[in-house]
Amino acid sequence: MNKAELVEAMASDAGLSKADAKKALDAFINTTTKALKKDDRVALVGFGSFSVSTRAARKGRNPQTGKEIDIKAKKVVKFKAGADLQGKVK
Repeated sequence: MNKAELVEAMASDAGLSKADAKKALDAFINTTTKALKKDDRVALVGFGSFSVSTRAARKGRNPQTGKEIDIKAKKVVKFKAGADLQGKVK
């Protein structure tokens, strides 16, 4: 499902116009992004939680040449599914 299909499904389920559903989805994405930039955790009970963790610097290999390379440390976004979501997907 892409963003347009998600907006359409949200509008249908909530009885909203597509424009209002798109605004709501965009607001959710923007708010979640801002929180994650501040290293906050966003938890939606039953659905799951978004968090940021730091991946340490490490050594890797160039698959074409086999030469060792340095991979820098970086922050990554993690999502952990909640119990309700996990149960419904099975």
